[in-house]
Amino acid sequence: MSITIRHAEPGDYAACALIYAQPLAAAGTMQIPLQSIEVWRKRLEGMAPADRILVAVLDGEVVGNLGLHPATQARRSHVAGIGMAVRDDHHGKGVGTALLKAAVDLADNWLNLLRLELTVWTDNEAALRLYRGQGFVLEGTHRAYALRQGRYADVHAMARLHPSPPSIV
Repeated sequence: MSITIRHAEPGDYAACALIYAQPLAAAGTMQIPLQSIEVWRKRLEGMAPADRILVAVLDGEVVGNLGLHPATQARRSHVAGIGMAVRDDHHGKGVGTALLKAAVDLADNWLNLLRLELTVWTDNEAALRLYRGQGFVLEGTHRAYALRQGRYADVHAMARLHPSPPSIV
C-alpha cells in the first residue's frame, strides 16, 4: 500500500466531505459535522491563492487531507496554520504522517515558512504523538477553546520552527 500525496483538486470535494462526515474526523477537528458536499465544493473551488490543500490517496481513494494556510498579515508572512483529518477507516495506516511530512517539506523547502502552528484537542493522544514526531512543541493550552459534542473543550497550541532557516548561498 503506497500513499500518494498531491494537491487537492476541485473534483476532490465529495471525498473531502466524506472524510469530515466520519465521527472521529469530525470530532477531531474544528469542522462542523454533516456539512453538505456543496460546502466542500465551494471551499476547494474558492481556495485562496496561497493556501495549499493536500490530499492523501490510497488505493485510488482520497482518505485524508491537510490544509496549509499562510498568514495574511504582512508581519506574519513567515507563518502558516495547519489543519488535517484522516478518514476514520484509515487511522493508524501512516496517512497523517505522510500528509504532515509533505506539508513540512513544502514549508521548509519551497514556501519560505519559518513557523507552522496548529491547535489540537488535549485528549487527542494520537495527534499529539504525530505532531511531536514531526518537531512540533507544546506552547500552551487554551481553556474552553471550542464547543465539541456539547461541551467546551481545551486545546493545546503547538508550533514547529524551521530547524535551519534558509541562508544565502
